[in-house]
Amino acid sequence: MTVSFHIPPIRTARLILRNFRPEDYPRYLAYYTSDRTAGVGGPLSEDKVFERFASMIGHWSLRGFGRYAIAHREAPSDPAFGHVGPMKLAEAEETEMTWTIWDAQHTGKGYATEAARAVLSHLFDQGWSHIAVHIDRSNTASIRVAERLGGELDTETPPPAWNENALRYVIRPQDTQ
Repeated sequence: MTVSFHIPPIRTARLILRNFRPEDYPRYLAYYTSDRTAGVGGPLSEDKVFERFASMIGHWSLRGFGRYAIAHREAPSDPAFGHVGPMKLAEAEETEMTWTIWDAQHTGKGYATEAARAVLSHLFDQGWSHIAVHIDRSNTASIRVAERLGGELDTETPPPAWNENALRYVIRPQDTQ
């Protein structure tokens, strides 16, 4: 039995940001069991990947916000190729903006920036004043995305416990334009 709920999609010129579907899981699994995930805690075993995938879906019910699956606007029923959106895994942690493109075929095309900009605009329209982004220092592609979104490097706040090598950027409404 599959239980689902509806997250209102966000559309951009090239993308649709939507709820996750079962057919998205194989691409997510392939990503998280690959070496491409070294900077975000991977590679992981299949059971841990499933837990992460399920937590992205459940996050919406528990927090009222979460991550969207990224798919091509002209083929919205095709499996997703990435995810984007805010997450808050523990009460003591700050909410963090995330973006990930799952396969190399979709990297370098501006999809992460386009998707993140759309979600940030949606969050700021709802009254969010800012959001943090934590990026491993070795992840130059994500650092460039944060900078394109107007993120300001915060050198005062120590890195999160889960990654001593992370940089912290802060994005505010005026930054994303």
